[in-house]
Amino acid sequence: MIQKITCFLVVVLGQTCLAQVQDRSIINGKVESNTSDLSGIYVINAQTEETVSTDVSGSFSIKAKADDVLVFSSISYKEKRVLLKTEDFSNLNFTVKLNMIMYQLQEVVIKKYDNINAESLGIIPYGQKKYTAAERKLETATALNATANGGGMVGGSISADPLLNFFSGRTAMLKKEVAVEKKEFFMRLLENMFSLEHFVEHLKIPAEYVKGFEYYAIENDKFTVILNSKNKTSTEFLLGELAVKYKEMIAVGDK
Repeated sequence: MIQKITCFLVVVLGQTCLAQVQDRSIINGKVESNTSDLSGIYVINAQTEETVSTDVSGSFSIKAKADDVLVFSSISYKEKRVLLKTEDFSNLNFTVKLNMIMYQLQEVVIKKYDNINAESLGIIPYGQKKYTAAERKLETATALNATANGGGMVGGSISADPLLNFFSGRTAMLKKEVAVEKKEFFMRLLENMFSLEHFVEHLKIPAEYVKGFEYYAIENDKFTVILNSKNKTSTEFLLGELAVKYKEMIAVGDK
C-alpha cells in the first residue's frame, strides 16, 4: 500500500514539474549600460536556475514565464532583479538598464623601475642617443634629410632647411640654447650634491660669492665631466681645488 502511495506521489510531482517547464517560453531581451561591450553578463532565472549570458550587444534569450524573477549579474555591474510580467513576453523591445560599479582607489603608489624603459620594452633600439629638448631642436634644424630614388643619392634631393637655418642665425641660437640647458643641468646637479653650508663652511666661500663660484665651476670642462659621473668623492676633491683658485680671484678683485 505504501509503495502504491509513493509511486502515485512521484507521478504527480513529475507531472507538476513537467507542466511548469512546459508553461515557460523563450523571452528575448537586451541589457543596456554606458558601455559598448555588454558581453558575458549572466542572466539567471531564479525559479529554474537556468543561466545564460549576453552577447556583445547585450542580447539574451532564456526560458521563463510571468512572475519568474530574472537576476542580472556581472563583476562590472550592480546586480539587478526583474520580476517578469505577461506583457514582457510580447514586448519586442524588452530591455533592462544596468548600472556599472564604480571603484574608488584609496591610494596610488608610483614606483620607478630602472630596468623598465623604452629600450627594454623594444620601443627604441638599444644604445640610441638620447636628446634633451634643446638638443632635439638643434638636431632637427641641422639634419640633412636626404631623399633618394632606389635607396641611393642619385636622382635624390637634400632638404634646404639646414642651410636656411644656418644663414638665418637659427642654428646659432639653438646651439646657445643647448649650452644654456647643459649649464642649468650641471647647476642643478651640483646644488643637489652639495648644500650651501658645504660651500660656506667647508670650502670657505663667502655666502654672497657661492652662486658665482658655482657658475665658475661648471665652466670648467674637466669638472663637469667628473660631476656628470656623480662620483661625489672625486667631485668634492676637484671642487676644493677650484675653490682655492676662486678665492684667490676674489682676493685680487677686492684689492
